[in-house]
Amino acid sequence: MSDHAHHLTDEEAAIFEPPSWEERYSGEGSYWSGDPNPQLVAEVSGLTPGTALDVGCGEGGDVIWLARQGWKVTGADFAANGLARAARHAEEAHVADRIDWWQVDARAFAADGRSYDLVTTHFLHPPDGGMVEVTRRLSEAVAPGGHLLVVGHAPSEVFTQLTANQRRAMFVAEDLLPGLPEGFDVLVAEQRPRRVVRDGVTVDIDDSTLFARRTA
Repeated sequence: MSDHAHHLTDEEAAIFEPPSWEERYSGEGSYWSGDPNPQLVAEVSGLTPGTALDVGCGEGGDVIWLARQGWKVTGADFAANGLARAARHAEEAHVADRIDWWQVDARAFAADGRSYDLVTTHFLHPPDGGMVEVTRRLSEAVAPGGHLLVVGHAPSEVFTQLTANQRRAMFVAEDLLPGLPEGFDVLVAEQRPRRVVRDGVTVDIDDSTLFARRTA
């Protein structure tokens, strides 16, 4: 554990814990756009649909997109309110019969014999390099021949509204490689530029993208 772990204020630490997300998802309206994440679309569109697990699924945008592509999906998140929202959105999208929901924290995730043709997570940023351990845990749930897709924010000066500790939780794709066990071929490990509008201002950010296939 790095020195930085001791410098998280209570408020900073809260963003990584379920209660703050339960609160976010308890209000009216949507917190996220509902659109699938672009790197998911880029990498998964060419795959043959099978079983998929989306960890940190939030309001279910990616889960619903996968279900519409023909996947049988499990949406997992540590926030019950987020899962309830996602389930509502799945009903509205008429894909609820292709989706299961699972309340679990990615940091304590254990495959326990479950396996999926695709395991994906987008924009989870546990503090202090925790995504390496999350990557290791998620890789255990990938079936032989299946794929793992991990996407997050690369460190960037545009995230001025975040604290230093929150920015430190970001990563580049290569940071995650130590969490990938033997038996995986790395297909993509790169930062992909994406233009977004934040508070009316157009900014360029990078999506750190790790895409790997389990060969054994």
